[in-house]
Amino acid sequence: MRIFEIIILLTVTVLPFVKRRLLWRIPSNYVLIFLGIIMSLHLLLEGWRWQMFPAYLLFILLVWRIQAVDASNTVRLTFLRILGFVGLILVAFIAWLLPSVLPVFHLPEPRGAYAVGTESVYVQTDRDEIITQDPNDKRELMYKIWYPSQADVSSLDGDDYIDQASREGFATKYGLPPSALNYLDRVETYVHPGIPVADGNFPVLIFSHGYGSKATGYYALLTEIASQGYVIINMNHTYESLGTTFPDGRKKYFDYDFQREISANGMDAMYPLIDAFKNGLSYEERHPIVKKAVKEFYESQSVDRWAEDMIYTIDLLEQWNSGGTLKGHLDLNSIGVLGHSNGGGAAGKVPLLDNRVKAAANIDGITWGNLIDTTYQLPFLYVSADWPAEHEDVNSHIYNNKSTDYFYETKLLKSGHPNFMDIPFMIPVKSLAGTGEIDPYRGMEIVTRLVTSFFDKHLKGDQGANPESIGEQFEELEMKVYKGDSIQ
Repeated sequence: MRIFEIIILLTVTVLPFVKRRLLWRIPSNYVLIFLGIIMSLHLLLEGWRWQMFPAYLLFILLVWRIQAVDASNTVRLTFLRILGFVGLILVAFIAWLLPSVLPVFHLPEPRGAYAVGTESVYVQTDRDEIITQDPNDKRELMYKIWYPSQADVSSLDGDDYIDQASREGFATKYGLPPSALNYLDRVETYVHPGIPVADGNFPVLIFSHGYGSKATGYYALLTEIASQGYVIINMNHTYESLGTTFPDGRKKYFDYDFQREISANGMDAMYPLIDAFKNGLSYEERHPIVKKAVKEFYESQSVDRWAEDMIYTIDLLEQWNSGGTLKGHLDLNSIGVLGHSNGGGAAGKVPLLDNRVKAAANIDGITWGNLIDTTYQLPFLYVSADWPAEHEDVNSHIYNNKSTDYFYETKLLKSGHPNFMDIPFMIPVKSLAGTGEIDPYRGMEIVTRLVTSFFDKHLKGDQGANPESIGEQFEELEMKVYKGDSIQ
């Protein structure tokens, strides 16, 4: 919460219980002037938002009561007065709850040497769109590109936080009216549209989001990485993200009908896998069961689709490097892929299909499909959330052969699956957000340091970069490093 919001909430919570004693010592006009000042500062400097409406109601009632009260009279404690105080406590609880659950939050400030610019790019592909019902539809893709800049951004406004369609899709997912997320207009970002790209050329990272999540809901992660000298192509997998806003104003949302269609009876393939873990089978006994399940599970289809999107995007890089904002700024010999959740699974698939990728990172995703029993030929980083012991560790089978190069197997302790997104900042209530006990700012610092150190070493060729040192620096990060068949 913001400072004047906290002051208002403290005022409307405490003052009703002490106002009579206060008015014995301070004239009511002075108290009203104070209240007018804090409300004016809040509205002028912070702006109103609907989460504060219960507090505003209590504020109006407080002003009315201060004007009406006679401090010299003795007040008897009646049933109605007790009932009024109980009602006041209930409304005050709601007044504190709403802005706490949905705060105007602060994103982590990037630590890198560069400012961060952004540009949105629309591409009409010639590929058939299999998700829609119209057989003539061709796949459309929107990208949010993050890039390093040397511009002076001290006097510039930041990028709007999350596009409108993504907001609306998020609101729909949780049964809220779209206007419920208008307060996100007040979230300050450290990303600036349209500023020039920094001199030089930079490694390129293709980033893929989680299934049914906000494609642009990774400001903390991507802003930090871009500030360290990377161009990031933020994918938006149309109809499988929460929302896509096209330049002509059209909006496309997550296709729940398509999800129901492909997932019908989809868990049938998973029951043998779940039972194999639940019944305590050995790794060797489980492996053929897991191998069959991961190939048949319906999410393997989305991993394949998204990998195709990412490879199609790599095909565009040469064109983007020849003209437009990114002209001459892309190091096409240093291409990496990374993603979170389903996007992390797709990032694990791409390097097996495209040798232009030189390093890959999967952040808490499962690479469903036919990857199992294959071996990577490039540096690979796998970051896992701290799942409970009963969670099926499918990736221990999928990644059983590791890589002929470096393979980093890491776990962020006390984290949940959403800790790698902006969710822990947006909804700072762990039970609602599904996040872990780790402080969200510290968790994001660890992950961004790990990811940038990994790509610094394996894309930039920075001899001073050492991903293993991140595991040594932070006790919340478990790490095993493999090189070929041996553990380092």
